[in-house]
Amino acid sequence: MRLISICPSNTELAAYLGLTSSLVGVDNYSDWPEDIQTLPRLGSDLSIDMDKVEELQPDLVLASLSVPGMERNIEELEKRNIPFVIVPNPKTLTEVGESILFVGEVTNTFEKARRLFKKYNRIIEKFQSLSQQIQKPVTLYWEWWAKPIFTPGSANWLTEISKLAGGRNVFEDMAQSSVKTDWEEIVQRNPDVISVIWVGVQKEKVNPKVILKRPGTEHMDAIKNNELYILDEPLFCRPSPRLLLGLFKIASILHPTIYPPFNENKDPLLDEEVEFLL
Repeated sequence: MRLISICPSNTELAAYLGLTSSLVGVDNYSDWPEDIQTLPRLGSDLSIDMDKVEELQPDLVLASLSVPGMERNIEELEKRNIPFVIVPNPKTLTEVGESILFVGEVTNTFEKARRLFKKYNRIIEKFQSLSQQIQKPVTLYWEWWAKPIFTPGSANWLTEISKLAGGRNVFEDMAQSSVKTDWEEIVQRNPDVISVIWVGVQKEKVNPKVILKRPGTEHMDAIKNNELYILDEPLFCRPSPRLLLGLFKIASILHPTIYPPFNENKDPLLDEEVEFLL
């Protein structure tokens, strides 16, 4: 099967299912796993070059509607009669797991998808169990855009990840999946930990001075206790099973004596040697 993925999370789902060798083209932002780096690039996920897609003669395009504007890709695929499926847009960790099953079904890898799905859920259940040991959750502020400031609300997997990691999203009282706010409000909420994951921006390009120079920052507990973290955006902002790596990462930061250590070279879904699961 000749597969094309036109958004990063779909590329990652294909990789978990062992379909990397079937991929013949990906969008510009797909960056994992390493062996997709040599594949033809088809443009940004909001501006896919459909002439290139057509030239590659795919058996199936893994499309998405996770970002406003992707509708244009769907319209063009339909117009050109290019075979495609729209991978459902997950909003929760449960739905991310279900997307494994969906891609497994449309790519004839359902048995592998089912095994991964079961392991995915076992990992979440393990973290749920560990989180019961936390008597006082750490309050946590996530920033995924700086100007204007956006942060996840309750209807977002980062609020789930916060709870599983023994924390509490300080904006969990806001019903939206994404909350537009201002720095004064964040200073008032005074989180224990600040985690910065600007969407689409590599960790190395995020300058913590942007945060530190904001008014009132010096009075916040997170800053006084040196609890400002610039984290890897792909592990927290994409609806793919790599969110489990993000969960391992933030849990090891918040409660290092309770949760397993984070190892970026050990993917909990792919590595059979993740000891705490044995």
